[in-house]
Amino acid sequence: MRKTLSGVFIAIVAAAGGALLAVSATTVSGQAPAAYRAPRAADGHPDLNGIWQANTEANFDLEAHMARPAMALRAGPYGPVPAAAVLALGAVGSVPPGMGVVEGGPIPYKPAALAKKKENQDKWLERDPEIKCYLPGVPRATYMPQPFQILQSPSAIFFAYQYAGAVRNVYLKDPGPAPIDSWMGQSVAKWEGETLVIDAKGFNDSTWFDRAGNFHSEDLHVVERYTRSSADVIRYEATIEDPQTFTRPWKISLPLYRRIEKNAQLMDFKCVEFVEELLYGQYRKKPLTK
Repeated sequence: MRKTLSGVFIAIVAAAGGALLAVSATTVSGQAPAAYRAPRAADGHPDLNGIWQANTEANFDLEAHMARPAMALRAGPYGPVPAAAVLALGAVGSVPPGMGVVEGGPIPYKPAALAKKKENQDKWLERDPEIKCYLPGVPRATYMPQPFQILQSPSAIFFAYQYAGAVRNVYLKDPGPAPIDSWMGQSVAKWEGETLVIDAKGFNDSTWFDRAGNFHSEDLHVVERYTRSSADVIRYEATIEDPQTFTRPWKISLPLYRRIEKNAQLMDFKCVEFVEELLYGQYRKKPLTK
């Protein structure tokens, strides 16, 4: 039996060594696997059509973070938040840990802006625009925990988001400066080989990047890059610039996955109906007590 096992072990080692030699030979010869080439749309550009969704903790916090409670036990503008109510949420009321999607270290805030970010995080329950069903902005719309759809043709590109019915009409020809600052900004696209590059400006200062209080001013400028890396994955990158808030441009990157269910589609998420009491309940003649 010992002799048989030794022979098996030797055979395994020999096979592993052969595999390593094969890999080494491929590397030396430069015959690396060819880069993925996406299916083409009617105009010859990569086809990005489909329903996509991020699978990260970025909407909780763009930066690397440990698990933590989602809210502090404090009073807000809509009344006190009792400890019992917070504790009753249990694990549902917590932030899951995340490795982060920010490249090259922490977000480079200016000192005053960092202080505001920390204050936002402490007062997240009353300040986060997502809680009030406001439009998510860019890039947050891309990595919220709900799907979105890219509709692409030779003459137009359109993004439809399940959250709050948000949409983006992406121009293929620059119409000039945005006529007004808005929640979703103005987006102009061009192709750079296999990558769709979207230049987005014209934002108001009312959106956040996540639930951790990361924010921006009306000078926000976002350059997004969408690159198909496999049949059902888009590599998403966004470079963020805002000289009022940050000391330098910074970048996030994450994968977007195709929803491959046979009946995949965007559903209705009219969250305004869920926040009417939160926003306007104080104006009831007889406010609700429970």
